[in-house]
Amino acid sequence: MTVHLIWAEARGGVIGANGGIPWHLPGEQKIFKERTMGSTVVMGRATWDSLPERFRPLPGRRNVVLTRQPGWRAEGAEVFGSVDDLLKVHDDFWVMGGGAIYAAFLPMAGHIVRTRIDLDVEGDTFAPRLGPEWRVTAGAGAEAPGTGVRYTVEDLTRVPTSGPA
Repeated sequence: MTVHLIWAEARGGVIGANGGIPWHLPGEQKIFKERTMGSTVVMGRATWDSLPERFRPLPGRRNVVLTRQPGWRAEGAEVFGSVDDLLKVHDDFWVMGGGAIYAAFLPMAGHIVRTRIDLDVEGDTFAPRLGPEWRVTAGAGAEAPGTGVRYTVEDLTRVPTSGPA
């Protein structure tokens, strides 16, 4: 099984505010598209709802939505009511939010792509806290054109932790 998590976070770990992304940086979402194109993306229902209608479903990807709302359906989305049900069908995917969905999949993830944005914003949804088992294996910085805002894209990999000797 290969579970990837992908998110962008501002200072303080903010990933969302009022059901949306509290920034717009030219070029930053291109990273998401490049990494997930041709793959399965998993999101919660609120994240699905936050996508502009013209982008639902996300083109070029298999869109999976987790929801506790029985009977919820959306054109272009494959719907599951639980993580366990989803794992019976999918074993290689990118988790794209929101906060509760990241928390549910973090224990089984082996790879994270995290974009750290050098920006202070208010928010109500936060990236999961990562433990010492996560190591940055690659990273590159950039500046959003015309904004002066810098960001760094990091790949993180889970490394085995040593148990008692």
